Amino acid sequence: MGGITVIGEPERVSGYGLAGVTVRGASDPDAVRRAWSELDPGTALVILTPAAAAQLSAETATATLLTVVMP
Repeated sequence: MGGITVIGEPERVSGYGLAGVTVRGASDPDAVRRAWSELDPGTALVILTPAAAAQLSAETATATLLTVVMP
């Protein structure tokens, strides 16, 4: 089974670390894109905040891994 990573504003994603999820806090568009480009090759699921998803729309459209956006 692959790993899970969450990307987005630190105040929205920090709690996921308690469940063993890799947390990549990213407060601006450059940080979001950097977090996406540095995903571990074993990542199977990426959870995105709405703001992070908006910055990665082109990347997630062609991704081979599962991505979901928080409500």
